Amino acid sequence: MNAKTPQHFRFTFKAMGTPCDLQLFAPDADAAGSMADVAIKDVQRLEAKYSRYRDDSLLSDINRVAELGGRIAVDEETAGLLNYADACHRQSGGLFDISSGLLRKAWRFDRGQLPEQDLITALLERVGWEKLQWSAPQLKFLSPGMELDFGGIVKEYAADRVVTLCRRAGCRHGLVNLGGDVKIIGPRADGQPWRIGIAHPRDRQAMLESLALHHGAVASSGDYERCIVIDGKRYSHILNPQTGWPVGHLTSVTVVSEHCVVAGSASTIAMLKQEQGPAWLNQLGLPHLWTDMDGRQGGSLSRA
Repeated sequence: MNAKTPQHFRFTFKAMGTPCDLQLFAPDADAAGSMADVAIKDVQRLEAKYSRYRDDSLLSDINRVAELGGRIAVDEETAGLLNYADACHRQSGGLFDISSGLLRKAWRFDRGQLPEQDLITALLERVGWEKLQWSAPQLKFLSPGMELDFGGIVKEYAADRVVTLCRRAGCRHGLVNLGGDVKIIGPRADGQPWRIGIAHPRDRQAMLESLALHHGAVASSGDYERCIVIDGKRYSHILNPQTGWPVGHLTSVTVVSEHCVVAGSASTIAMLKQEQGPAWLNQLGLPHLWTDMDGRQGGSLSRA
């Protein structure tokens, strides 16, 4: 088989706590394996660097300084992520806040019970992007006991990185899926689009929509990813950093963008904006689809 008729290769792996999938069209197995190895190692590098579960991660170094209310200089890659987090904070009116991960100490979704309001109130005293000073490369925490979490950015950033690395290696046709965060390297080798299914937030056996994309990225946020149901009410893992309580109104949001990190943060911000989410998405102007708690659908991708 010559170079003009690339073969399809698929690599599955687990990273950042989720199943991942890399599909590449390449001349042969060696070329595909070499590209996949570079891509997967970079995802693992980012996981090791920004994991809150590893004591030896850079994020853990940052959070040890945050606990003391100190300051730390960060590298260029981390500065880029902090700049993006700052932009999202401003764009969302303070709702997208990477210092809000502390609230998970109240919301233990494995326990099946609601937290005490006193605990939420105490944690909120240590939450807030405005409680730190960021001017690259210096990050200074003005209030002791804070904590940062890149969970809302780094997986999507990793998907974008994989595509960049694969293209540098000569790949022109492929797709990466990191736990539902999808970025397209290029259309299938025959020029056909990739078909990407959007999960239904209430019926895991059903799809809301199937998208046909030649390029770009897709990311979704929803109350179905991690939640608890108490007395018939669903409590999402997406927490409002201003109240400390889960968001309501929207059950899922999907956004299509050229960059996965933009699609991911936009879908999360829309969830956080609740009733104002659909109007904000319209103003943003990216292709999108939303569903709400009454079962309604809307957005430029909706056929309902």
